[in-house]
Amino acid sequence: MLDTLESTARRASAGLPSSVSHWAVRAVSEVSEQLAVRQGVAEAPRRSRDEGVMLTVVDGSGMGYAATSDTSQTGLRDAFAKAHVLARASAGKTVFDYAQAPRPVASGAYASRVERPVASAALADKLALLARVNQASRFDARVVDALTALWSVDAEQLFFTSEGMRAEQRWAFLTPSIQVTARDNGVTQVRSSAGQYNGFCQQGGLEVLERARFEADGERVAREALELVVAGHCPSGRMDLVLMPDQMMLQIHESIGHPLELDRILGDERNFAGTSFVTLDMFGSYQYGSELLNVSFDPTREHEFAGFAFDDEGTPAERRMLIERGRLMHPLGGSLSQARARAAGHDVGGVATTRAASWNRAPIDRMSNLNVEPGDTSMADIIASIELGVVMHTNCSWSIDDSRNKFQFGCEYGRVVRDGRLAEVVRNPNYRGISATFWRSLAMVGDASTAEVMGTPFCGKGEPSQVIRVGHAAPVCKFSSVDVFGGAA
Repeated sequence: MLDTLESTARRASAGLPSSVSHWAVRAVSEVSEQLAVRQGVAEAPRRSRDEGVMLTVVDGSGMGYAATSDTSQTGLRDAFAKAHVLARASAGKTVFDYAQAPRPVASGAYASRVERPVASAALADKLALLARVNQASRFDARVVDALTALWSVDAEQLFFTSEGMRAEQRWAFLTPSIQVTARDNGVTQVRSSAGQYNGFCQQGGLEVLERARFEADGERVAREALELVVAGHCPSGRMDLVLMPDQMMLQIHESIGHPLELDRILGDERNFAGTSFVTLDMFGSYQYGSELLNVSFDPTREHEFAGFAFDDEGTPAERRMLIERGRLMHPLGGSLSQARARAAGHDVGGVATTRAASWNRAPIDRMSNLNVEPGDTSMADIIASIELGVVMHTNCSWSIDDSRNKFQFGCEYGRVVRDGRLAEVVRNPNYRGISATFWRSLAMVGDASTAEVMGTPFCGKGEPSQVIRVGHAAPVCKFSSVDVFGGAA
C-alpha cells in the first residue's frame, strides 16, 4: 500500500481549495500474529492485517480529520473533502487557531533493529517452542493451568505533508508471555512472566525471546506459583518497599506518565479518563520526587517498545529529561499541546509524543518510552539497608483516582526482608500511596545491573478509545515508610 500511496494522495489533494493552508497524510499498515499453547494444546493461530489512511486539513483557523481504508485516488479525494468540510465547520469555534499550529519540516526514516525476523520462522517451529515452555511449567499436579503465548506485529507508517515533510517508519514488535495458575489446599494463585499487561515486550525479532529468558522461564514461573499457594499473607504496616522493574513499570505508568500528559492537564480527558493533579504552573519548580528521581522521555532507546524517530504530528523525536533530581521540568506534550499551553500563558515545553493508536484515530498526547534512570546502588546494598520491608514483583491489580494521585496497587509475588536479608515468600502483597508525595519517599535507586527494559501494549486513553504501545525502563527502587498491606480477611 505505501509504495504507491504518496503519489496517489498528492494527486487527490489537488481537489482542495486554495484556502487550505496545510494538509497531512498518515498511512498505516499492520500485520499481527498471535500464537498460544494452553495445557499442552495449541490454540488456533490468529492473524490479521489492518491498513488505512488518516488525512488532516487546515483551512483558516479550523482543522478537520478524515480516515479511510479506500486508498484509491477517488477514496482519498473523498476523504480529503470530508476533512475539509470539518475544518471549515470548526473554524472560529475552537479554543486554538490551527492556522498558527507548528508545521514539521524535517524528513527521515526509522526501523526497528531486527536480527531474526519472526516471519522467517515456520509456524510449526514457533508452536513447538511454545509447547516446550508450556510443558516445562507443568511439572507439578498443583499447576491447574498453564498458558504460553507469542504476539508479533510488523507495522509500517508513512507520513507526509503539503510542505514536503516525509517520514517513513517500520517497526517489529514482539510480546512473549507465560502465565501459570496453581492451587493447593483451597488456595489459588497466579504467577506470570511479566504480568497481565504483558510487561516484557520489546522491538525486535526472535532475539527478544533471549532477552526475555523465555525458554527458561516456564519452570521459574511455575515454581513461584507453587511457592505462593503455600505462602502466608503479606504483612501490613508502614515499612520499606522495594519495587522490581516489572512493578516499577506500572508505578511509572500510572503516577508519572498519565499525570504528565499535557492534553490531560489542559482538560481534554476530564470527562472520560480524568484530569491530573499536575498544573501548568508546577513545571520548573515542583518537587515531584526525592533528589534521586530522574525521569527521561527517550524514544531513541534501542529495543524499547515505543521507540520512533517522528511522532504522528511529524515532529522529530529526541531524548529529554522530564524530571531532574526530583524537580518537574517538562510535560508529555506534543507541538500542538505546547502551542495551546503557550496560548494560555505557560511556556512549559514538551516532547515529540503525539501518537495515534491506528490509521482511524487522530493523534493525541501519549506516553512513549518513559524511563526512570538508574542510580548507583547494587541490589545487595538495597536489601542490606532494610530492617523490615517487602520486595514486590509484577503488577496484578491497580486503582488510581481520576486526578492520577491517590493509588493502590497489588502484586503477584512478594518477599519479606528482615534485618538486611531476604526472608519468606508472601502472597497478595499490596501497597498504597499518593503520587504527589510517594516519589519523595524514594530512598535508593538501583544501578544499571538491576534495570530492565519493559513496557505494555495496552495503554488506554481518549475518546474514541485508543489502546497504544508504551515502553518503560527502570531499575530496582527502594521507597521508605510506605503503607503496605496483605490480603488476609
